[in-house]
Amino acid sequence: MKKIPLLDLTEQYNGIREEVRDAIDRVLESGHYILGPETKAFEAEVAEFCGVKHAIGVGNGTDALQLVLDAAGVKEGDEVITTPFTFFASAEVVSQLKATPVFVDIDPKTYNLDVEQLKKAITPKTKAIIPVHIFGQPAEMDQIMELADEHNIFVLEDAAQAIGSEFKGKRIGSWGHAATFSFFPTKNLGGYGDGGMIVTNDDELAAKLRILRVHGSSPKYYHSMIGYNSRLDEIQAAALRIKLRHLDDWNNARAEKAEYYNKKLAELPIVTPHHAENRKHIYHLYNVQTEDREGLMAHLKENGIASGIYYPLPLHLQEVYKELGYKEGDLPNAETISQKIFALPLYPELEEETIDHIVQVVRNYFE
Repeated sequence: MKKIPLLDLTEQYNGIREEVRDAIDRVLESGHYILGPETKAFEAEVAEFCGVKHAIGVGNGTDALQLVLDAAGVKEGDEVITTPFTFFASAEVVSQLKATPVFVDIDPKTYNLDVEQLKKAITPKTKAIIPVHIFGQPAEMDQIMELADEHNIFVLEDAAQAIGSEFKGKRIGSWGHAATFSFFPTKNLGGYGDGGMIVTNDDELAAKLRILRVHGSSPKYYHSMIGYNSRLDEIQAAALRIKLRHLDDWNNARAEKAEYYNKKLAELPIVTPHHAENRKHIYHLYNVQTEDREGLMAHLKENGIASGIYYPLPLHLQEVYKELGYKEGDLPNAETISQKIFALPLYPELEEETIDHIVQVVRNYFE
């Protein structure tokens, strides 16, 4: 029985093998391994891709979030509003800066921040909002920015899963005061190790971030602030430059395969992903909902098909956030969806006949 992975990175590598090896050789032969010409070129290419003035390469997506909040002045006593239905890093960075994460419920269709709930959560202590473009579908950025402007709140787009997506014809990353990307290997634009990027149109913020990422120093050995050691290395930058050239094609292929899944699963007791209007959804994951998730996932596993749960427990119910006082029932959409949602295999090279086989296995379970 041929096993079907959730994501097959070897298929992608096989298609760009020579380009990647040449790029890595170029770095090794240059002698520049940290903040060299490859990183500088990649930063310029990402800025152009996103339609912004500045891109700052850092060590990983989590560092990117924390550096931006730090540079924006988030501190103890401040509140930062975000979603409970995301990876832990989106709230963790708030806590690292000793600020308080405030969770609001999600839209049950897009899984993004519910703007009406967001309005109710704003207080005089609200310093920032972190909308997460979950699974590659953009949040309601026009309404979020309107709210933020009204209340003088900093907006940081957590676009870890959404590079190349668009809202109302404008690239994600160009809406907020800043945005962050992750190049973790499983992302749509994934490296061969860790990596992250910050993008912004704010000259002053960009300058501060470039200092923060190198121990708060500029020039070298002269420190104007307490900083971090968080830099995108040259090998990752060189490989990611190759991948960036293919990203739109890969994202389009993901979207086509997601639509194919949707058609094939339409008659089954499965909730398929909702693609909201005015968005380019890049389907970082193909998540569905069903009442008997554990049973169906076990059946898929028996048939050699991988699946995964994103995310099993909302952040407001995590043990580490007990002191915030949230309880079950407070954010019902996030809680209900987390009990039903799971991901089926999806990647650009996935063939339609393989999707047909996966759907047939799902159909067999329900029959």
